[in-house]
Amino acid sequence: MVVQNHSKTYYLLLVAALAVFLGRAYQHLFWDAPYRALLWDELWMKGIVERLTSCTWEQFITSMEMDDRVQGSIRLSGLFYLFCGICVLFVRNTKWLRLPVYLGACMLVILASLYMKTKFFHLGQFFEYSLQFMSPLFLIWYLKYGINTRLLIVMKITIALTFTCHGLYAVGYYPRPGNFVDMTINSLGLSETNAIQYLNIVGMLDFILAICIFLPWKFSKFAIGYAVLWGLLTTSARLVAHLELDGFFNLLHQWGFEALYRFPHFLIPITVLIIGKRDTFKL
Repeated sequence: MVVQNHSKTYYLLLVAALAVFLGRAYQHLFWDAPYRALLWDELWMKGIVERLTSCTWEQFITSMEMDDRVQGSIRLSGLFYLFCGICVLFVRNTKWLRLPVYLGACMLVILASLYMKTKFFHLGQFFEYSLQFMSPLFLIWYLKYGINTRLLIVMKITIALTFTCHGLYAVGYYPRPGNFVDMTINSLGLSETNAIQYLNIVGMLDFILAICIFLPWKFSKFAIGYAVLWGLLTTSARLVAHLELDGFFNLLHQWGFEALYRFPHFLIPITVLIIGKRDTFKL
C-alpha cells in the first residue's frame, strides 16, 4: 500500500536529513573527524602508503605537510556535507540532486564505520548512528515511492537499532562513555552513583522500546511516543548539560552541531507516529 502527498512526512524527513548534513558539515569545517584513526593505522596503511608515495611510514606519520593535507580533506568533506544539505532542499523537484544525497549518505556510513573503529569495532557504535545515515535515504525513498508499509517497517527497525545500541552503552555492556555520566549529572543534578543507576534504567527502557515498537499499533504507539521524548531529551542534553549563560555562542559552537545531527533521533519517531495513525499503516 502506497500513499502520496503526505506533506508532514515530507517536511519531517527533509529537516531530519538537512540537520544531519549541516551538523556534520559544521563538525568537519570547524572541528575534527576520526579519519586519522584509519590513515594513521600502521597495520592497515603502512603498505599502501609506502607503495603509493615516496615516504616511509615514519615520514608519513610525522609529516606536518601530510597532516595539513588530511585536515584539508576533512574541510573538503565538510563542504560536501554542506552541499548535500543544500541539495536536500531542492531534491523534491530536481531528481539529479538525489545522487549527491546518496553519496552524502554513503559518507555518513563511512563516518559511522570510522567511529566504530575508534571503539574497537563495537558494532553497537556503528548501529547507534543508524537513524543519522538512514535519514537522507528515507527522504529519497519517500520521494520515489511515497509512504508505504516497507518504509514504515524499515524506519521502525532503524529506530530499534539506534535505541538498542544506545542502551548497550547506557547499561555498560560496552564501556559506558564518560560524557553519558557527565551529561546526566549536569542535566539532572544527580550524584555519580545515581547517574549510573539512572543510565541503567534508561538503558533497559531502550531495550523494551526496541521490542514494543513492533507490537500492534495500540501498544507500539506508546513505545514510539517514548522514542520521540527520549530522542528529544538526549539531543537537547548536548546543550543543556553544558549551558552557560555568559557563553551562549561558544556553547552553540562547541555543542550545537552535536545536537543538530541528532535531530533524526526524535524526528524519525515523530514521522512513524504520524504515519502509524493512518488506518492503512496501523502495524
